[in-house]
Amino acid sequence: MARFDRYMLSQLLQLFGFFSLVLVAVYWINSAVGLFDDLIGDGQSALVFLEFSLLTLPNVIRLVLPISAFVATVYVVNRLASESELVVMQATGFSAFRLARPVVLFGLIVAAMMLVLMNVLVPLSRTVLADRTAEVRDSLAAQFVKDGEFLHPADGLTLYIREIAPSGELDGLFLRDGRGPAEVIYTAASAFLVRTDTGPKLVMVNGMAQTLEAGRLAVTRFADFTYDIGAMLEPAQRSARRMNELSTSALLHPTEAAQTETRSTRAEMIFEGHDRLGQPFLGLAASLIGFAALLLGAYSRFGLWRQILFAVLLLIVVQLVNTVAGSAGPQFAGGWILAYAAPLTGCMLAVILLWWSQRPRRRA
Repeated sequence: MARFDRYMLSQLLQLFGFFSLVLVAVYWINSAVGLFDDLIGDGQSALVFLEFSLLTLPNVIRLVLPISAFVATVYVVNRLASESELVVMQATGFSAFRLARPVVLFGLIVAAMMLVLMNVLVPLSRTVLADRTAEVRDSLAAQFVKDGEFLHPADGLTLYIREIAPSGELDGLFLRDGRGPAEVIYTAASAFLVRTDTGPKLVMVNGMAQTLEAGRLAVTRFADFTYDIGAMLEPAQRSARRMNELSTSALLHPTEAAQTETRSTRAEMIFEGHDRLGQPFLGLAASLIGFAALLLGAYSRFGLWRQILFAVLLLIVVQLVNTVAGSAGPQFAGGWILAYAAPLTGCMLAVILLWWSQRPRRRA
């Protein structure tokens, strides 16, 4: 690799790492706020919140990388142009396509990172996140146990616990069950929440059951009594897998069972598989657009702001193509080819701009 290529590639990678770190932090914090409210509000620990936050990171990074690549390219090229380094290289005989070589290498590095993310890390993190969500929902069977509050876990049920010991023992329990024809009130000196194969059970120790039926009160004292609380809560079930949890090979070769499980058509699954292969090259397209658009401008002390705005507009056009293709592609057989429409459009625009930048400019 030529010295200029190494120099420019190193600048691109450094700025790419910086902007990626900043943008990932912004996106991650924004998504973590809602996640924090949901998990901590349900009584989950900070470790569970941290685990769920980390599982969302691969998808956040996937969204940020093309933007970071574009911003890094624009920043580096603008600085090289303002310091006349690009002018010097063009004066030595470097064409626009020759100058674009380190940008192409940089874009391919970004594309390789996105390929790993979209085809390995994101599906894996989505699967683990769905499994852990089901486990957390199942652990919520114990979340209705809060001390010092009258709780109503279901219609006709009232629960009160005076204090929850660090060992998990429930001291001073009151439970009213008015769902049946007879109203029953349970009181116990202590109780334990036990998880069994048939669901969670509440074991009450040294208590009393008062049954009121047809105006008559019956009192039963017990040393220990087991109450099934599984009926209070709906059992948590692992939701069916979605397309974003399947591997790329499973999407490219969909089976009837996979289509039934994900409730998707064959065209939708094939498009999703090709989309995972085409989307990574948006990083290459974004880098080339940022570089080629800035080459259109001549040296100016005020910078290349018009060319930068032009590059942003072209990137918006590519994103519009990506949105339209993402909506139309899954609707018909053979629509998978539209998964490559946005990257190809971006690269073609960049090639046209590079060719245009080498044309002789007429002066007014």
